[in-house]
Amino acid sequence: MQDIFTKYNLELEDHEIKKFEKFLEIFKEKNAQVNLSAIRDDEWIIEKHFIDSIILNIFLDFEASIEGQTVNVADLWTGGWFPLLPLAIINSDVQFTGIDSVGKKLKAIDEFAEQLELKNVKTINGRAEDLGQNLEYREQYDYVVSRAMAFLPTLLEFTIPLLKVGGLFVAYKLNDKEELKTAKKALSRLGAKILKVKNYTIWDQERTFIIIEKVSSTHKKYPRANGVPLANPIK
Repeated sequence: MQDIFTKYNLELEDHEIKKFEKFLEIFKEKNAQVNLSAIRDDEWIIEKHFIDSIILNIFLDFEASIEGQTVNVADLWTGGWFPLLPLAIINSDVQFTGIDSVGKKLKAIDEFAEQLELKNVKTINGRAEDLGQNLEYREQYDYVVSRAMAFLPTLLEFTIPLLKVGGLFVAYKLNDKEELKTAKKALSRLGAKILKVKNYTIWDQERTFIIIEKVSSTHKKYPRANGVPLANPIK
């Protein structure tokens, strides 16, 4: 497994490798029971799930950003467990929160985190529209990440309200320049801007990190009511 990580310039500690080895085994066991992923080959799981999740650490250093404070990262729509659990393995001093509206998925994440002895993972069961309007969660996170395939303007309306001013949202996306163009109005309305775009390749697939900074507080009308951001994205 270390050789595969090294291929992508990822140098992990021995204890981290052991956690990923255990993760691989319990993931395959669970996948055989409930069909979590069509990817079943060991190397493919490592590259397309584990590495695709943690390669973000090459471009972004969570722990170095906020000295003397616990860094809080939310993973929105974390039902697939990625990038939440892999990031938690290699960023042990960072607090990760997985957010999803499907309780069964979160229960599985909690079980995995317990088996992997990850003390820095918790989950919240709720809709993004509701949590973004709840002062317990609104503008409380230093980072939000999401590997969801939602249309970018919709994804922005769900994630930016959760960020503190000065915080960063990272969207894991396919390399699609046209989708980036659709986000201009949403970014302006939500008080955010694109900080940088980083491209990388997993196997033969070109992928992108869209790294977005929240520059001002989001207007209280966002996110809009349940279902509206999906049905009527800001554009």
